[in-house]
Amino acid sequence: MTQTASVWLVLLLALLVANMPFVSNRLFAVYALKSPKNLAIRLVEMLVWYLLAGGLGLYLEQRTGQIASQGWEFYAITGTLFVTFAFPGFTYRYLFKRRG
Repeated sequence: MTQTASVWLVLLLALLVANMPFVSNRLFAVYALKSPKNLAIRLVEMLVWYLLAGGLGLYLEQRTGQIASQGWEFYAITGTLFVTFAFPGFTYRYLFKRRG
């Protein structure tokens, strides 16, 4: 897999999993809960998805060559990018008016 394909794979995966907590009522899209998820559970789930997407990115970077060291700035930027990716799901879940 080329480096460009790896980057696009991680970005598309991050876009998909950032919205998973807000689109699905199942925990990690697998486990059905007895009561609906609240915002706190959704945010914790989003953090776990962020770590998994970052782990895949780290793995793909390690496969293509040497892993570059990252400071706190990298994690601050990728975290805010992940939250930005989650905005469509958040909007769908909390800001659209339900009719009927």
